[in-house]
Amino acid sequence: MKAILVREFGGPEVLEYAEVERPTPGEGEVLIEVRAAGVNYADAMRRRNRYLSPQRLPFIPGSEIAGVVSETGPGVEGFSAGDRVTALVGEGGYAEYALAPAGSLIPLPEGLGFDEAAAIPLQGLTAYLVLRDSARLAEGESVLVHAAAGGVGYLAVQMSRLLGAGRVVATASTPEKLELACSAGADALVNYTQEGWPERVREATGGRGVDVILEMVGGDFPRQNLRCLAPGGRMVVYGSASGERSEVPLFELMRGQQTVSGFWLARYLSDSRLRVRVEEALREILSWLSAGELRLNIGGRYPLSEAAKAHEDLEGRRTTGKLLLIP
Repeated sequence: MKAILVREFGGPEVLEYAEVERPTPGEGEVLIEVRAAGVNYADAMRRRNRYLSPQRLPFIPGSEIAGVVSETGPGVEGFSAGDRVTALVGEGGYAEYALAPAGSLIPLPEGLGFDEAAAIPLQGLTAYLVLRDSARLAEGESVLVHAAAGGVGYLAVQMSRLLGAGRVVATASTPEKLELACSAGADALVNYTQEGWPERVREATGGRGVDVILEMVGGDFPRQNLRCLAPGGRMVVYGSASGERSEVPLFELMRGQQTVSGFWLARYLSDSRLRVRVEEALREILSWLSAGELRLNIGGRYPLSEAAKAHEDLEGRRTTGKLLLIP
């Protein structure tokens, strides 16, 4: 089968379109014919070996897939060849076929296409669980969503509304991206590339600051974010798109009685006590989609052979919404 293989760490150029052996499902595993694979910042971090867990070489990137069950391994019940599913696979998704634990499969509702399904597992769950579990968003509270035209951000703006946020402030880097964030339901728009953006966030909340901040940039952004955070506010860190280390001034947290916490979806998936929350979250996300209350934005479709181009565009901030690879 064709797949994207990484033999050495580095930039997008290390993503090699190669012929590899098609995998065989083992105990409790399912082989999926991939129809769409999600592209995420986590894939780029793994490619550079800057992810939260060390990455071994060689490997096939890609943790988010949608497709059709091709073959089931021993001990698998409830799924058979031909079933339409989506899944989180850890790695191996940038390929024509990928293995997934049967317990990670999500059957696709009637009418939900493969492209849309590939946008749900990682980015949809991240947006939902960050807001609901980590930030503990309460009715009427205000939220700041960075990169609001991106995969997680676009969903987070909408979910903030669905979960009862009183005011949603969205940031993005261009007028076009800000317009997309507005269409998702943002009340106030801020260009974070312009000097003084934290002051504009505070102005959008009458000078009080926001109750919840979703932070995924890294570098100097966490410190800047604290200038936007209301007393008693919570900032949740769920990524570091810049790849730069950050420092948080503890005394400022003490003065404002503010909280900074971290979120890593892999923890939910590896802890049996937390998996029930994943299932509950997915049910609510799918119900919103079925009811037309949540919209997905597919920002770009690339042939599998052009994975390097997809990564270049993602890291170059030239994209909006969800990026997909199509085998």
